[in-house]
Amino acid sequence: MSLPLVESNEAKVQQPTALGPLLAWVSSVDHKQIGIMYICTATIFLAIGGLEALLIRFQLLVPKNDFLSPDFFNQMFTMHGTTMVFLVGMPVLVGFANYFVPLMIGARDVAFPRLNAMSFWLLPMGGILLYFSFFTGAAPSAGWFSYAPLSTRPYNLMVAQDYWIIGLLCLGVGSVAAAINIIVTVLTLRAPGMSLQRVPLFVWMSLMTAILTVLALPALNAALAMLLIDRFLGAAFFQPERGGSAVLWQHFFWVFGHPEVYILILPAFGMISEVIPTFSRKPIYGYAFVAGSSAVIVLLSYGVWAHHMFAVGLGMGADIFFAVGTLLIALPTGVKIFNWTATMWGGSIHLTVAMQFAVAFLLEFVIGGLTGVMFAAVPIDWQLTDTYFVVGHFHYVLIGGTVFGLFSATYYWFPKMTGRMLSERLGRWQLWLWVFGLNATFMSQHFLGVMGMPRRVYTYDDNPGWMILNMIATAGAVAMATGTLVLLWNIAISLRSGQVAGNNPWNGFTLEWATTSPPPVENFETIPEVKSRRPVWDIDQPEHADWKSEKTPSDNGRRPNKAMVCAWTFIASEAVFFLLLLVSYVVFNSQASDGPNSSTALDATRTGAFTVCLLLSSVTFWFAERALKANKSKHFRGWLGLTIGLGTVFMLGQAWEYTGLIQSGITVDLNLFAATFFTVTGFHGLHVTAGLIALSILLALAMNDSFSSKRHKVFGAVGVYWHFVDVVWIIVFLIVYMGYLQ
Repeated sequence: MSLPLVESNEAKVQQPTALGPLLAWVSSVDHKQIGIMYICTATIFLAIGGLEALLIRFQLLVPKNDFLSPDFFNQMFTMHGTTMVFLVGMPVLVGFANYFVPLMIGARDVAFPRLNAMSFWLLPMGGILLYFSFFTGAAPSAGWFSYAPLSTRPYNLMVAQDYWIIGLLCLGVGSVAAAINIIVTVLTLRAPGMSLQRVPLFVWMSLMTAILTVLALPALNAALAMLLIDRFLGAAFFQPERGGSAVLWQHFFWVFGHPEVYILILPAFGMISEVIPTFSRKPIYGYAFVAGSSAVIVLLSYGVWAHHMFAVGLGMGADIFFAVGTLLIALPTGVKIFNWTATMWGGSIHLTVAMQFAVAFLLEFVIGGLTGVMFAAVPIDWQLTDTYFVVGHFHYVLIGGTVFGLFSATYYWFPKMTGRMLSERLGRWQLWLWVFGLNATFMSQHFLGVMGMPRRVYTYDDNPGWMILNMIATAGAVAMATGTLVLLWNIAISLRSGQVAGNNPWNGFTLEWATTSPPPVENFETIPEVKSRRPVWDIDQPEHADWKSEKTPSDNGRRPNKAMVCAWTFIASEAVFFLLLLVSYVVFNSQASDGPNSSTALDATRTGAFTVCLLLSSVTFWFAERALKANKSKHFRGWLGLTIGLGTVFMLGQAWEYTGLIQSGITVDLNLFAATFFTVTGFHGLHVTAGLIALSILLALAMNDSFSSKRHKVFGAVGVYWHFVDVVWIIVFLIVYMGYLQ
């Protein structure tokens, strides 16, 4: 039995043309091709980042080595960390989500195919900007976390640091756009019958990851914008000698940085949650708990960032708070291990390479998790912070967790993506090379950390035991590099002459196995009926169908509007961005300081008059929306034009204010009041300008009778943004002009 075809997206997949298959890939908006391009791009950067890691390890092979200079060593570990996090880890996971989330929920494509293509192309653009820094004479060298003041202009005059900032801003915008697309796709395009309580766990984890991305990346973007203003315009957000705060950079970075760990690990949790049930021939044990605990992780991940800062001196109260938060977040993370183990218990286990990597994931990730819990104890953290123990812990989580999960998913889903099977024999070689390499490299670093070897040093003294452990670590890095080459060779020969896979070689349970391998352009000829969490099992085993024995929450069939979900998700992202800018304003203006301040430099009465204009524009927009719904095109155009006029008056008022301040000598580089004022109000002005451009486009369409009442949801989505801009200005006016919280 099958349901009627679901409507395809407005942006159709572009087919190969006479210009050749390469152009077809470059211009593609097919989620499957874009997913593959994400994965291939990440693989290229993996090779680059892996080479940087090998250079680091060969420099540390023996004491007093001069293989790399100190400065070049700093460049290598900066570029290695940045590459692996932003150009490998995040993109490859987005690639798998791009490819499989629509298939697993029975959709034809992602919600916004063209936005999806834009998100991808920002990836190579950001990577090229980052690596173009080498052509300036030197790469960035302040670490992948770019702690201030090492990344500020007085301490770092290299243009390479500016390329690092701009490259990461490109990657951040692309990541947020991709996350919005995943959220909208999952919430609005699920197949009939697939309630949120029936989606595969990989889909659920991808949704949680996208939420984390939307709420975490803007924190980094805000910090990067402030750092760029420091470097280009002479502000002093992060320069202590001018009243700024280097610690504030750490807060802002780790507000992003710790959720980032879960952005990198949650998709791997989802992958393992698909592989283990398939090869245990059982449903996942405790589906609701695995899904619910992931939502708890999302919530708790925003309350633990400062455990990276125990050595900063935040005070006993803050240390206790973040220590407790770290211990709490370990609970939903750790108990998943028992869910996966219970799934295997009593199952008919098939030890394919995918399953072996999943088992290795369980063992190695536990080590990373346990050493992470150790850092929740503040005295232990004080002893081990900035040693190689931290490096070992971090890599056990990201390699033993994320990378092993990716390898498991690669062997599991490669047949679906290509129609060919990977070699199990070569896969076992790769598995054991990586198991040996991981433990040799990073267990050695745990011992080195306990013995006192600091991280981020380009060489070391010939202390007892240090050389032999570093040699073992380097041998492990070579083993992992060799294992990667084995995987690439496996892929190459399998694409050419691998065993034909068939549609469902693993007897999988979820919807991607209900279509051909590889899937057609439209993904499905007909979408199977979804009555449980294992729809393909229900089709293959109708007498033992899950829906007959286990009831799951049914689907009410309602789906939210794509445009409105997109708008609200984007607003959530922008709210975090403005929140951090306002926090910086309050931090730097909470005490009296020399020079101009809000009470002496700003005219609250005059700005209040222009504020009324902006607030009235929300009212006129509401009237325009009502007129559009009533199909009164003339009234709609009138109210919309008035909205644009009021917004323009507000922007003219802001320009008037800026002109007066600059003429009186108040510029962004004068003091921290001026820096924070121009930053907060400037970014708000950019958002108002973007809104005015969008409204003007809608007005132009309406004047040509190209915008009817049928598209009122799109207009409403623009309205969500416009009202948000007004709400932000109310908060800005109260804090900046009226002095609240100062």
